[in-house]
Amino acid sequence: MADRSALKLVGFIFATVTLVVMLATGLVVKGFADGNYSFETTASINR
Repeated sequence: MADRSALKLVGFIFATVTLVVMLATGLVVKGFADGNYSFETTASINR
């Protein structure tokens, strides 16, 4: 049986990583929505 304190630590690490990924994804989506990022390259925009 695993130690409860070790499981709490692993759970905290997974929760932290999950929150960081969600925050980064939200910032990227917001950037695309605001028009800061684009799937188009500058070469195709200038045509």
